[in-house]
Amino acid sequence: MKKYNFSTNSVEHSDRSHWVKMVLLAVGFLVFSPACTDLDEEIYSEVTAENFFQTEDELISALGAAYTSLYGYTGNWTSAQEVSSDEVVVPTRGPDWGDGGHWVRMHQHLWTSEDDIVNGAWNFLFGGVSACNRLIFQFQELGNPLTDPFIDELRALRGIYYLWLMDLYGNVPIVTKFADADPNPPTNSRSEIFDFVESELTSALPNLSANVDASTYGRVNQMVTQVALAKLYLNAEVYRGTPRWADAIAACDAVINSGNFSLSSNYHDNFAIMNSGSPENIFSIPYDAVFAGGFNLVMQTLSYINQQTYNLAAQPWNGWCTLESFYNSYSDTDLRKGQANTETEDYARDPGNFIVGPQFSSSGDRLLDAGTLASGTDPDGEPFTYRDFINELAPTAWREAGARIKKYEFEIGGQSNMNNDFPIYRYADVLLMKAEAIWRMNGNSQDPDALALVNQIRTRSGLSDLTTLDGCISYKDYTGSDYNYDPNDPMACGNPVPGGELYNERGREMFFESQKRSDMIRFGFYNDSWWEKPESPEHRNLFPIPRNQLDANKNLTQNPGY
Repeated sequence: MKKYNFSTNSVEHSDRSHWVKMVLLAVGFLVFSPACTDLDEEIYSEVTAENFFQTEDELISALGAAYTSLYGYTGNWTSAQEVSSDEVVVPTRGPDWGDGGHWVRMHQHLWTSEDDIVNGAWNFLFGGVSACNRLIFQFQELGNPLTDPFIDELRALRGIYYLWLMDLYGNVPIVTKFADADPNPPTNSRSEIFDFVESELTSALPNLSANVDASTYGRVNQMVTQVALAKLYLNAEVYRGTPRWADAIAACDAVINSGNFSLSSNYHDNFAIMNSGSPENIFSIPYDAVFAGGFNLVMQTLSYINQQTYNLAAQPWNGWCTLESFYNSYSDTDLRKGQANTETEDYARDPGNFIVGPQFSSSGDRLLDAGTLASGTDPDGEPFTYRDFINELAPTAWREAGARIKKYEFEIGGQSNMNNDFPIYRYADVLLMKAEAIWRMNGNSQDPDALALVNQIRTRSGLSDLTTLDGCISYKDYTGSDYNYDPNDPMACGNPVPGGELYNERGREMFFESQKRSDMIRFGFYNDSWWEKPESPEHRNLFPIPRNQLDANKNLTQNPGY
């Protein structure tokens, strides 16, 4: 598969035409919608049915507005999914990352309906719904049979936006109209949202493209829709109260048996700078540092001083990192973990999910703290060394504290926005979902089919096969310096949890792919206490409806507990 991008020196230059047209036309169409209660958009464009929407290429171009909405995926949506889980934390480092305390509240499950992340994720998701609704309306108005498959594609994409809305907020309005949309739509129940998403995806599925190639890269096709259905059914017990394990397996099998995808021989190739050729990335957001920005992990996680490591065009912000317990859930022999930095000139290019150890410039010189912005306390003087230990959540976390996130390759000489495509759905996830559904359906932690699926992924990571899916949960067996969890022997703590090692393996494989919060809720761990986070009540499994939405639309109903 090839990525459509705009770089004139790209080896994929000849395949970029459709994507270029989609995005350029989207510039004229895309208007940000601040809320689902204000879905009217003023369109600044001279494009009309008489002079456009006449050919398949023109219709594909018009889809751009719905897909460019996805560029906000790694913003507040990812923040809500990751920072509220046990795998990502944003400590307050002196004057840095205080931001009114909302990062601390997100970590401790103390967010409010007025927090920026809660409101921003809502706007992102309903902005995508609004873009789909507008295009569906415009296509329907044409009365052109050529539009039929594109209408189904938009319905499926809208269904995915609603799947995410249901996951995060539970009860939200179903809005499918554009020209005469209700300005104050009422709240629909989570069960109604579930039924709507299932109906939209299943009815659109037969009419979607079966192609898995450059023509459908970054778009919703049959395979993407099957993965969305698998996600829906895997979480059906959470979303609707009734398990749908067999349906989840069937959706996974549709992808597995298609022969369209396989595990990449190298895990890290899925997250490389030019990762559009990955054999396992099923649905990706084709980010571009210049033309399709929004993915700026390099800025979020690295220290200011690492500008010299990667010769970056801008100075990073020294924020996001992973919890010590999650970092230590990886064996040191796990190829996904990565190795601590050593004094070599090219260590910055070494793959791994994390960065720990001493830091160097791009020429191999040891980096010092002198001259960097002061935040927190440096416990050992000038040499700059990332450590997996975090001294405190706030207010003076050390600026060196916390293993940094490096899952996505950082570009030498890169911009603040990254060129890596972000995988929303990945084949490894499909294998793990099927394994989990099998385990949940038959209750057998030694099921050979489930183990074989999980062990495919472990083999690629250089690990031995599991003989049971049970195991200890890393954060449950970690208290300060008393660390009992052993990733080399997940039963060593003496208190294995049913499916615990399946859960751990999902975490290690799917790290920073916006999956962990949903996994924790499904396995029943989301309300537990972990580092610097107390036990949280069950109503925190949903986020509140943002306060400004409730003020604007009196027909909305706040989620219980808020």
